[in-house]
Amino acid sequence: MPPAPKPDQSAPAQVSPTGVPFEAADGDRDPRAQGGDVLTSPNGVRIPDTDHALKAGRRGPTLLEDFHLREKISHFDHERIPERAVHARGAGAHGVFTANGSAASITRAPVLAEKGLETPVFVRFSTVLGSRGSADTARDTRGFATKFYTKEGTWDLVGNNMPVFFIQEAIKFPDLVHAAKPSPNREIPQAQSAHDSFWDFVSLHTEATHHTLWNMSDRGIPRSYRMMEGFGVHSFRLVNEARETVLVQFKWTPKLGVHSLTWEEAQLAMGTDPDFHRRDLADAIEAGAFPEWELGVQVFPDDEEQMYEGIDLLDSTKIVPEEMVPVQTIGTLRLTGNPTNYFSETEQVAYNTGHVVPGIEFTNDPLLQGRNFSYQDTQLTRLGGPNWTQLPINRPHVPVNDNQRDGFMQQGVPTGEAPYSPNTVDGESPQPADWADGGYVVVPRKVEGEVVREVASSFEDHFSQPAMFYASLSDVEKTHVVEAYTFELGKVYEQAIKERVLGVLVNIDTELATLVAEGLGLPVPSGKPAEHLPPSPALAQVKGESFPLDGRLVAVVAGPDSDLAGIASLRTALQAEGVQLKVLAPRGGVLGTGKDQQVVERTNVTARSIEFDAVVVADGAPDDGDIKATILLQEALRQLKPFAAWGSGADVLTSAGVSGPGVFTGSSVDDVVADLVAAMGQHRVWERADLVTASAVPPAV
Repeated sequence: MPPAPKPDQSAPAQVSPTGVPFEAADGDRDPRAQGGDVLTSPNGVRIPDTDHALKAGRRGPTLLEDFHLREKISHFDHERIPERAVHARGAGAHGVFTANGSAASITRAPVLAEKGLETPVFVRFSTVLGSRGSADTARDTRGFATKFYTKEGTWDLVGNNMPVFFIQEAIKFPDLVHAAKPSPNREIPQAQSAHDSFWDFVSLHTEATHHTLWNMSDRGIPRSYRMMEGFGVHSFRLVNEARETVLVQFKWTPKLGVHSLTWEEAQLAMGTDPDFHRRDLADAIEAGAFPEWELGVQVFPDDEEQMYEGIDLLDSTKIVPEEMVPVQTIGTLRLTGNPTNYFSETEQVAYNTGHVVPGIEFTNDPLLQGRNFSYQDTQLTRLGGPNWTQLPINRPHVPVNDNQRDGFMQQGVPTGEAPYSPNTVDGESPQPADWADGGYVVVPRKVEGEVVREVASSFEDHFSQPAMFYASLSDVEKTHVVEAYTFELGKVYEQAIKERVLGVLVNIDTELATLVAEGLGLPVPSGKPAEHLPPSPALAQVKGESFPLDGRLVAVVAGPDSDLAGIASLRTALQAEGVQLKVLAPRGGVLGTGKDQQVVERTNVTARSIEFDAVVVADGAPDDGDIKATILLQEALRQLKPFAAWGSGADVLTSAGVSGPGVFTGSSVDDVVADLVAAMGQHRVWERADLVTASAVPPAV
């Protein structure tokens, strides 16, 4: 029989193209997997040889009648489908969303309102700009798209890890993407915004300033998909059982906290592990460190103005600070299964902002309105026609009877003679559903206005919100923003574009504009920062909080003469915190024998600092000045990672020039474990930042 899925793998629910559950006769095997143990052709004919084509003699010409040759090559030639224009690079996982019931007063949608209701989901994380083969850790916005297979139909919440977007109107989206993608003449740079056309666009369309600043912050290089927030970006309308409405904005908050890479880590990962984020997600799920997020909403009155304290709720370039309107938690998302097949699930999954369920409606946000058209439209080309919802990963988990027929790749077999409603030929089936029957009945609302190509005057404020965001960041985050702008603009050729961007930055913060200008060797433009709301502490990542360590990795540097019992003790202590320990030694194989024997999982050749959240040096580890080991330790020092060492391991750190805050030493492993765990809970040793950002720390002489 075909191989069974691994324990960490899940698959789309076994439902038919029309949403009807089914199960194979044997009950254990997914009937959609390949069948039998004998090699066959696509039409089921058993094949005796798949390594040699049919020829006229052993040295003669290949014969066209070899149908297996033709079918095998032809299928291979057509295995690729068009990749997404944006969000091509992605990773996905199956999971469950559980509502806590607190949303019952604001929506009739059971997926949000019914306490304890568990809804299957498939979540896809992604970068925006890069191609499907690009690196995970490029500076970019991340997609956070969730498909809820609700008992009322499929709901897609298609968001990002940032709460705002570059543009206010969908009509600009093609221009934005054209500007951000690689240049059309040389097709470079890949997955980068550090080039002329991107900065030309965002400096001319200053509504992009807020999102651009988020991109230049640490949010643009998340440590892990498991450690980033998600936002619905737009305001949505929720409707309760009494047909009362409110406006809401959705937010995902990770259990593990919001953490980022350093820029050095992001750059190293692009070369040494371009799959850094998707590997991290899959490994965590396989290890049982299931990622979790709380889903929350900010709730606003649904009045005629659709404003809140002067902030336009229909403007996707703006947020309402959480200090003004707190986020109310309404449920929990837990990812528990890796895909069984990347193409069938992560690549073929298709999201549509227009897919909502009763109790969730749209607002007049012009960006959302355009997305509602675009997502459906793009699948017609990417997935080959209008039947893309029949693919296993996209199928609703409820019965579907939509009167639609035919089209490319129709997988259903509709019965009857009357694909229209109402009818009498097919016994009046299907019939419309009203409110009481769970029909998607829109709450009436007044719509009027003159036909114009204009926006409200409230959309014209492009600087007060980015000024508030920058003012809310911690000092180390502000330093990273300055470095990011300096790096990106340093890659821009046209000086006029650099000067125009500086002219934008002066509207945000004088020091920011000054430091970036100095880094570029350009004069500081005159200007005055925009007035803004008070700083929002919720927007800062570095706040001294401690977070769980589920799925974190620690390297322990060791050798043949190391304290293996101490390593075993360290592993036990870290596993209790959800942390995995990897033994790093000069050569592969095993260290020692007996119950304390340790398998070497990384060597000085295969390891790099980016993989680990902390580094420990065991007593007896080699102190031989190996350059690769020294580089790893120095990189981890610059990346503000905690260190620990016991016994002679402390001498290894000294030889590599590793000292200062966040370096814990002792005579035994028990002396350092508690401090190490506490430091890892802070994500990084922020007290070390000013000591190591200027240059690499040389080894002690």
